[in-house]
Parts: sequence; C-alpha cells; structure tokens
Amino acid sequence: MLGDELLMHSRVKPCCPIEPMPIVFLDSPLPVLARRPLTEADAIDIWFARWLRTPRKQILARYNCDPRRLYEIWEGARFPASRAKALELLRARYPSVLERIDPGTHRRIPRGSHPDQLALFD
Repeated sequence: MLGDELLMHSRVKPCCPIEPMPIVFLDSPLPVLARRPLTEADAIDIWFARWLRTPRKQILARYNCDPRRLYEIWEGARFPASRAKALELLRARYPSVLERIDPGTHRRIPRGSHPDQLALFD
C-alpha cells in the first residue's frame, strides 16, 4: 500500500492510516454518460427541477444534454404538453410550492442594442 510505504520513511506518525485517492491517479478519464434523446417524462422532470430551483448545471449533468435542449423545453418548442402535465403533478405532490413559483414559460432577453440608444451619441 502506497500510504504505508510513505509512512515508513517519514518521522511523523499519523493518527490514522493514509488512504490513496483513487480518482486523482487514474490513467484514463472516467466514462461519460451516453447522450440520448430527451423524452416527455424527462421534460416533465426538467420542469420540476426548474420550479424547485435546481441549478441548471446539475440538470445538464443529470441528462447530459446541450443547454439549448432545456430552453427548448422551457419555451414550449419541444414537448409543449409537458408543462401542463408537470403543473398538474406539482399541484398533486407539492401544493404549497405553487404560490412561490412562476409557472410560465421561459422568456428570452434580447442581447442586441435597442435602436433608441443610438440617438444618445448624436
């Protein structure tokens, strides 16, 4: 064991044995989950995650998908009926959460400059 060999050559005696960290010393990276198409059941779970304020990064890691797929679901472009189904399930499972969420779809914020702002430089 690597930890015991290091302890034999050191003067300090630890209170507990040193365990090697297996992930740090891997020769090959960990396997990545295979991507699969999102289903309507996934879309309902993604709506739940949004309403329960799960960070977007965790949702992306859970489903291993492109962030645009989440926004397509939240805007209603993909699986438009999933929002209504998820809202019904939310009413049944978490009735106290309904007053604290925004059940609406995602609204894009335009990134371009407003045309009226150009008049400020005249």
